[in-house]
Amino acid sequence: MKLKNYFKFLTPDMKVSLFIISILVVILALYKPLIAFFGILVLIYLVYYYFKDMRIRKEEWTMYVEGLEEKFNSLTERAVFNMPVPLIIIEEDGTINWYNTKFLTMVEEEILNKKIGDLIPGIKIEDIFDQEDKRPIEVRFKEKYYKIYYNMVDNKKMTISKKSIAMLYWIDNTDFILLKERYIDEDTIVCIAQVDNYDEVRGNTDEVNRPIVFAEIDKNINAFASSINGFVRKYENDKYMIIFENKYLNRLESKKFHILDRIREIDLGNKIPITLSMGIGINGKTPNESYEYAKAAIDIALGRGGDQAVLKDNDKLSFYGGKTKAVEKRNKVKSRVISHALRQLIDQSEEVFVMGHKNADMDSFGAGIGILRAVKNRNKKGYLVLKGSNPSIKNIYDRMMKEEPEYLDAIITPEEALAMANRSSLLVVVDNHKPSFTEEPKLLNMIDKVVIIDHHRRGAEFIKNPILIYLEPYASSACELVTEILYYMTDKMELTRFEADALLAGISVDTKNFTYQTGVRTFEAASFLKRAGADTTSVKQLFKDDYHTYILKADVVKNAFIVHDKIAISRLEENIDDSVLIAAQAANDLLNINGVMASFVLTLTNGKVHISGRSLGQISVQLILEKLGGGGHLTSAGTQLNDITIDEAEKMLIDSIDKFLKEGEEE
Repeated sequence: MKLKNYFKFLTPDMKVSLFIISILVVILALYKPLIAFFGILVLIYLVYYYFKDMRIRKEEWTMYVEGLEEKFNSLTERAVFNMPVPLIIIEEDGTINWYNTKFLTMVEEEILNKKIGDLIPGIKIEDIFDQEDKRPIEVRFKEKYYKIYYNMVDNKKMTISKKSIAMLYWIDNTDFILLKERYIDEDTIVCIAQVDNYDEVRGNTDEVNRPIVFAEIDKNINAFASSINGFVRKYENDKYMIIFENKYLNRLESKKFHILDRIREIDLGNKIPITLSMGIGINGKTPNESYEYAKAAIDIALGRGGDQAVLKDNDKLSFYGGKTKAVEKRNKVKSRVISHALRQLIDQSEEVFVMGHKNADMDSFGAGIGILRAVKNRNKKGYLVLKGSNPSIKNIYDRMMKEEPEYLDAIITPEEALAMANRSSLLVVVDNHKPSFTEEPKLLNMIDKVVIIDHHRRGAEFIKNPILIYLEPYASSACELVTEILYYMTDKMELTRFEADALLAGISVDTKNFTYQTGVRTFEAASFLKRAGADTTSVKQLFKDDYHTYILKADVVKNAFIVHDKIAISRLEENIDDSVLIAAQAANDLLNINGVMASFVLTLTNGKVHISGRSLGQISVQLILEKLGGGGHLTSAGTQLNDITIDEAEKMLIDSIDKFLKEGEEE
């Protein structure tokens, strides 16, 4: 490197030579002016020659560079036009300014100055010009899949046009997408199917017809599995496991799992309809994980009353069916088992907390009073967690304060419960299974042993890891379940008149005075309470309204309107403390109108829109309000909507009703 610099230093430079000659001419002029004159002439000639030579060299270099640029541009243009990847240049409005041969071959039509959105509907221009991270866009065009990469030129950098432009590179991604779809299609789906009422069907079918009925069930389930190229194995009298590929799942969902209808339609001597529940586990990382999802899904399906399919995809749940009333189970073995198990849990605990749902109603309060009686009979300390009275329980709460002084110390606030509870305590949740709906959700995290007693259909939200679950959607109320538990807990269960009235009031309010969701066991529970001292006249007094409340209910009924010729919708505009109670009672009153099969009443409470839904049984208000984040029963349900006006909530309700009825027509 040093040698190269040395030779470069010795290489003559014209500027240096002229500078040296100029110095010599000046020195010569001092001694020999005449000779210096000729030297000046020679110097002028050399300077002229130098600049002339420089100009010629510059012109030659410019011509060389221009020729090289022309060759480069020609080569670049030829390379771009013949690239194996389709290319286009578009403006901000989607106008195509330029395209290469590959793109023209791809679209097979004249496209210059056309809009890219008109040519390829799947592409969105805003996704290109608005994205900061320049993520590739995936589109489908003519049975092929493309991943589009792009470069943008900002309009500030443009000299000709003020519009921003983008060059799009279309990479054929078809092989990868097809491989991905094949991988997804071949994923293993695990399904557990169970006949909900196997014992009831067996007991109510003549012995000569039983083999035919159960053979028909097997035949239908095997035919269902064959239709989706699945593998089926019966591992118990009423349980089946079906393995099939994911590609058949969309077909089953579109048909709303028609196997449920086929099983229900079996009529070969069975005196009651046969119902089937299915739990489907999808997208598990392993077959075992999909199986665990399926087990959880079938538990949810049975907890919601059966006759439905539940899909579990990690934490996401989807429901199909469940539009029929849960069949009452006459076998009381489970009630006896639950009663004995609860008795043992109470005996093993120092203190027992009982908690219902927020804004306790008569059923929640009555069930809580019943569990407190069970705790007292086992000589344990029991507490009912309650924030205080509300319009739904005001009458019975006031009666308790006046006539039952022993309960004054048993009613505690959520704050007091949090201060008293510990890991060894027992918590019994009644008339609810959703953590967010409990009086104090934090209490669930403080107590390890949690028992659930509920009659609502199981929803996606559920208390984690309960030690004992008694969830029976067939039951009329939580008070009915608690009454049966009390019946089996000891040989002689002594109830006070107040306790019997509270339990009977809970049954009465949820059955609308033994009109809806009432079975044989409901009357048996009422009979037990009547023998314990319950007074129907006293219970009736608990449901009396004041004059103002009665007028408000009448206004709600008066202002109702009918949709689809069978569903009544109204609203309670006045924002008062007992608006939810009035809305629920008004919804019940609307069912007394001829032709009305379901009713909904909207009202404002604490800045939220509350919707109460009631039905005669032909329309599931539960499924309608589940679409709005609520839940409940086939004939009684509710939901609350946040950050929304009552007009917007009414529109959402009507949309949910339309969707529900449309799904019913498709089935």
